[in-house]
Amino acid sequence: MKVRLALVVSEFNYDVTRVMEEKALSHARFLGAEVVAVYRVPGSFDAPFAVAQLLRSDAVDAVAVIGAVIQGETKHDEVVAHQAARKILDLAIEHGKPVTLGIIGPGATRMQAIERAEEYARRAVEAAVKMARRAKKAAQATLEEGKTEIIE
Repeated sequence: MKVRLALVVSEFNYDVTRVMEEKALSHARFLGAEVVAVYRVPGSFDAPFAVAQLLRSDAVDAVAVIGAVIQGETKHDEVVAHQAARKILDLAIEHGKPVTLGIIGPGATRMQAIERAEEYARRAVEAAVKMARRAKKAAQATLEEGKTEIIE
């Protein structure tokens, strides 16, 4: 089942997110998903706006959000990461399409972000593809009384 995937990629901490974008694209190809858009945003806090635009399109089955929120001297990283994550989840529910969180942080150092970049990107893409496929199966399920439908 073909999945049309969009990526939202933060430009902030580009040394990390560039690697993440490359891994996300290669892993999507490996999984047989078609990446229909790569929407670059200034930072992770800006991702929900892009996600909302992409989810309105019938050409998008799921969105994977890629970013790195690195710890600074204040708690700004916590505000950015928590607010972005909350709104991203809200948008997935509102639009009935999967949106996955491949944002490293909060609390990550630059070295931790670099070490986790490929893994977070791969996991976000894999979750988006799995959920999109399962959402399509769930929409087609009959859900008859007395019968258990396994959606995986």
